[in-house]
Amino acid sequence: MRKKIIKKPPWCPFCGHKVGKASDAVQRKMNEFPVGRCECGAVYCCDVTGHNVGAALVEALVYACGDNSDLAWELLPEDDYLTGRVENYDEITHQVVDKGNIDGRPARGVLYFIRLHTEMSELVERLSSKKQAAFAGTAGAAIEKVAIEPAPDPKRKREKANKKRVNELAENNDIDGLVALCFDDKKTLRLLQRRLYDPAEESRWHTAWLIGQVSARLSTREPGQVSELLHRLFEACSDSAATNWGMVETLGSVIAERPDIFGAFTKHLLNYLGDDSTQVQVIWSLAEIAKKRPDLIRDTPFFNLFHFLNHPRAEVRGQIARLLGRIKATEASIQLMGLSDDNAPLTIWEDGKCFDTDVAREAAKAIKAIHGDTVNE
Repeated sequence: MRKKIIKKPPWCPFCGHKVGKASDAVQRKMNEFPVGRCECGAVYCCDVTGHNVGAALVEALVYACGDNSDLAWELLPEDDYLTGRVENYDEITHQVVDKGNIDGRPARGVLYFIRLHTEMSELVERLSSKKQAAFAGTAGAAIEKVAIEPAPDPKRKREKANKKRVNELAENNDIDGLVALCFDDKKTLRLLQRRLYDPAEESRWHTAWLIGQVSARLSTREPGQVSELLHRLFEACSDSAATNWGMVETLGSVIAERPDIFGAFTKHLLNYLGDDSTQVQVIWSLAEIAKKRPDLIRDTPFFNLFHFLNHPRAEVRGQIARLLGRIKATEASIQLMGLSDDNAPLTIWEDGKCFDTDVAREAAKAIKAIHGDTVNE
């Protein structure tokens, strides 16, 4: 007689309570393991394959520390936190099965649990409160309330996305039409991404801005689509055999529009700062993000950017001055003053349009933003 498979809901190894299904964190990251939190304070991370033990544990630990990775690396197991795991987990049914398979498919998922000791948990709470207070006092004022995109009519006739249709909407700057098409067909963002492979630099910058606008509205209901786009773009940028035309500026445009969700991706842009072909795009992206969230730039090793004020290319000097003004980098004031006679011209893209300026003008704006009450535009 065949033995019956025993199934039961997953539980917290620390308190024994049933736990809910792990889900994507509100703020998206490069390592997208679904996470959850138990009533007892423990957090958990789901690895559906059971093969990413190290990465999943790190993700759970950073999540437990309020996304403070610096603090997470300082903690020691047993001394600062306890770990636990629940195996043979099936994410589809949200069940733990005794035989490791269910309905003919393997159930290899693992839930990795982290519970901080009381004193560490209190420290994380204090640090998180302090960071939120600082954000509310500086960058918070620059962020407008995000309007939730209306839910598509479930009875509507879904439209299929194709290259011709996407190009038509993009060329007409029909953001409403592109957002609606994204809800109907997930291929839309991929087809928009293909428009970046254009030899005309002006077209690439405009497409980057357009993708940022569409992604901002789409992410209010389906952030997963936008998160997948960001992962594809980062992967393409890191592929030495592929062209990264328009990729970096698109990353910056998307993150800058919704830093509340995708702000954790900011630090990964610094990986492309050493390449001459992407330096301007990286600095521009950081400046766009800093417009709403200067704290995200200050959380990176931004002091390493100061030497770019002496870069031989005017576009790099001008872009870095613009960035330092937006984060109110008083530490660079003297160096910025040294650019007051630098009349070398450059072009800067803003809101999908380009305008001509020069290094001295951008340096003057930065100095005014740092020492005055005017926000650097």
